[in-house]
Amino acid sequence: MAKELGGHYVDQFTYAERATDWRGNNNIAQSLFSQMELERFPAPKWIVMSAGTGGTSATIGRYIRLHTEDYSKTQLCVVDPENSVFHEYYRNRDPQIVRNKPSLIEGIGRPRVEPSFMPDVIDRMIDIPDAASIATIRWLEGVILRKCGGSTGTNLYGALALAKEMMENDQEGSIVTLICDSGERYLDTLYNDDWVVSKNLDLLPYMHKLIDFAEIDGI
Repeated sequence: MAKELGGHYVDQFTYAERATDWRGNNNIAQSLFSQMELERFPAPKWIVMSAGTGGTSATIGRYIRLHTEDYSKTQLCVVDPENSVFHEYYRNRDPQIVRNKPSLIEGIGRPRVEPSFMPDVIDRMIDIPDAASIATIRWLEGVILRKCGGSTGTNLYGALALAKEMMENDQEGSIVTLICDSGERYLDTLYNDDWVVSKNLDLLPYMHKLIDFAEIDGI
């Protein structure tokens, strides 16, 4: 189509990791760390990020490694939804892995390995069930009084899992993740009980885990 119309194909899945200068002062990693400067623990213990193109995790992971003098103890955890190949690729580096079923969490998780995904700058990956992601955004609405999208649930569930590990090991530190988009566009899906049932998802066990954790942490 680009050839026929005299246009240019912007291949975001191939070139996302180079769309911004990860070494400069105008990228998401630099913004993240600058916002943390006045916090009690300015250098995060963990940054939790999900991957769609892989560009954001590549930017953050490389930025951490570029500034090791400041962030030597900061680690990047990438959370992966169901039916995504990224975590398996992270483990075995097989670029031919494919999935035939798409992720229910829009914007993240891919059925194939994308060129912008850089596993070597990731310290850890965690699989997050779709039911956990959806339960988390419903629980989160009760905390911040706003609806968020599914990838926010994936990010936050992973961040809370790491927080629980840190508490159990008597560790202190900050954990950073992102609220990715509004939940208003998902009223007919992620926030619709009939849709959830149609996908054979059981949110209740994860809701109980979230409520129990909140009670421990005083949220």
